[in-house]
Amino acid sequence: MSTRYARRDFLKLAGAAVGGTSAAVLTGGALGVSAQEHSELPAMQTTLPDWEAMDLHHQEGVDIFLGNIGSDPNFWGKPMAYEMDGNVKVFRITCTEGKWDTGGGMEFDAMMYNGIVPGEVIRVTEGDRVRLVVRNEMNQSTAIHAHGLRLPNAVDGIPFITQPPITPGSEFVYEFDIINYGSHMYHSHHNSAEQNTRGLLGAFIVDPADASREPAVSAEYICVLNDSALGFTINGKGFPYTQPIIAKLGDRIRIRYFNEGLMIHPMHLHGLPQLVIAKDGFNLPMPYMCDTLNIAPGERYDVLVDCDMLGAWAFHCHILSHAEGRDGMFGMVTAVVVQE
Repeated sequence: MSTRYARRDFLKLAGAAVGGTSAAVLTGGALGVSAQEHSELPAMQTTLPDWEAMDLHHQEGVDIFLGNIGSDPNFWGKPMAYEMDGNVKVFRITCTEGKWDTGGGMEFDAMMYNGIVPGEVIRVTEGDRVRLVVRNEMNQSTAIHAHGLRLPNAVDGIPFITQPPITPGSEFVYEFDIINYGSHMYHSHHNSAEQNTRGLLGAFIVDPADASREPAVSAEYICVLNDSALGFTINGKGFPYTQPIIAKLGDRIRIRYFNEGLMIHPMHLHGLPQLVIAKDGFNLPMPYMCDTLNIAPGERYDVLVDCDMLGAWAFHCHILSHAEGRDGMFGMVTAVVVQE
């Protein structure tokens, strides 16, 4: 079986779990394909012209995407719980290894913080004191670096420079005051090309003590980009198993980008310009407009989007080998859907 048809069959089998409503109905049956005909696609394959088979593959992915809307309420970021020890916010992070499903049963050998990829969102406020209690249950050593935060050197998280590695079965505690607000990250800094791309990564967001320093928005979305070991993913999932942003006409939304991968990812939003307001946690003195924002490894960007045009707007990495091919869209693709 060719790679093209294997992928088509994989998407079809995964889409069987969507439910009883035909995905073709959700799209208005653009190609006139009934639910029964969808179920017979493998048998039809030998008789379809190549262009029509290609189109069906494309539609099938979109149908699965539509059918999965709302199925993952934590897609745009699950907050990490904390406990208080006096005036200290205590976060507990356990590093484990296991299988991670990037969508539809596509499993990879992963490394996880508290059992998920990306790790839960650590969110605190400027001026807080924070303690990260990190336990390593993996079969190799690790460490955590709070990327972008201004910290005492001893808790910078670099094995053999600022600390010993966190060996399998051991625990390490990082404690520090939060000095600078903005969009930051936490991730491994030990065998990081493997550990980060296999899933040891997450967003670390610091809100300003003075909330008036932030723009008013209807909603906020955390967009963690990753590549290599788990494929091309947004928040640990690849299209068609990503989730869309759903907004109302007139909303202003904030998107926080975090590139945790090894490659650049120019994120392109159709129809709705992006106002870039911050880079690497620092507010820009002169925000600027764009429709494609090039995000290099380690960079974070904050953008505002005014949802002033109705419709479903494609939202994807514009290195097209990360997002779309002959068998349809995959990887770093989602959508912004603006409704009445």
